[in-house]
Amino acid sequence: MLFDGVEELDAVGPWEVLAYWAGNWPEDGWQVVRFARTAGDIQCAKGLVVRATHSWTDAPSLDVLVLPGGQGTRPLLNDPTMLDDWIRHLRDEGTLMTSVCTGSLVFAAAGILNGRPATTYWDQLDLLQQLDPTIELRPLDRWVDSGEVITASGVSAGIDMALHLVRRLAGEERARAVRRGIQYDPAPPV
Repeated sequence: MLFDGVEELDAVGPWEVLAYWAGNWPEDGWQVVRFARTAGDIQCAKGLVVRATHSWTDAPSLDVLVLPGGQGTRPLLNDPTMLDDWIRHLRDEGTLMTSVCTGSLVFAAAGILNGRPATTYWDQLDLLQQLDPTIELRPLDRWVDSGEVITASGVSAGIDMALHLVRRLAGEERARAVRRGIQYDPAPPV
């Protein structure tokens, strides 16, 4: 899901993993779509413009939601249409809810992290706890899978979470093939 102010890598990192998977193994039966409240251009946090090809109303049925983070999540925390009509509705429909970075703040505001372990961007852990004190914070985890909800910490952890998602949905061998295909072998220079 896209929104103005989305953090570029929070959205594009998981997109790379999932689109590579869906495009190279169509027999697995997955399709990746970009959508927003309204279809069209989305201005990201650092200036990149991406296009949402679907709106909320014409997006296909979602088995998995990836909700990235960024400063654009802050207005969503008090948006009843987002929280009630969209996020809670998807959860109630059985959609696997995943977030990257501060996307988890939206999940917390919607009440879907209640009593669950979760993580977010390190600088926003206090806000996550304020939004829902019942959350079991996992500040050192890159991603946390609590069954129906998966949260990832900041930016590059979204790639790790997406690879975990491929493993969960299609198996270890497929996830390894995707990682190799996108040549994801992190070795930071510092």
